[in-house]
Amino acid sequence: MTTENKPSPLRIVAACDQDVPLIFQFLGDLAEYERLTEYCVTTEEQIRQAFFGPQPAAYAVFAYEGSNPVGLAVFFYTYSTFAGCRGLYLEDLYVKPEARGKGVARELLTYLARLAMDHGCNRMEWAVLDWNATAIRFYQKLGARPIEGWTVYRLGKEGLDKLAGKIQ
Repeated sequence: MTTENKPSPLRIVAACDQDVPLIFQFLGDLAEYERLTEYCVTTEEQIRQAFFGPQPAAYAVFAYEGSNPVGLAVFFYTYSTFAGCRGLYLEDLYVKPEARGKGVARELLTYLARLAMDHGCNRMEWAVLDWNATAIRFYQKLGARPIEGWTVYRLGKEGLDKLAGKIQ
């Protein structure tokens, strides 16, 4: 009698301080995948302070197959004045290439949806690169829809400095 080797069950685990190098690695891999490596200038110390400092700005969870980390989600909480409640913003979602198509991203998003509901959130939002048709199709299958009529704007460091009067 032969037995099939079934894949290890997927586990979602909140990141801890010891995971900073792993978060850093995954963010670098994501930047490479998104063709944005020149913008990925964070350091391990910045990650440590942002995720595990006295006032965390963001949180991370990993997806593990057995003892192998295969996915990362980085998120933070927002607030909607019109809805009068919190939201969860997914900043980054990354699944290693060898784990894609195995339900890892769906499990991470399911975990975050439950977490959002547990924290009184009425929505979960994220941005997706226009060229990432695979991700767009995946998100649409989950029931996510683009927010029509809204365009994201950003002030970078120089723009912030100028607006704050720090530079002319």
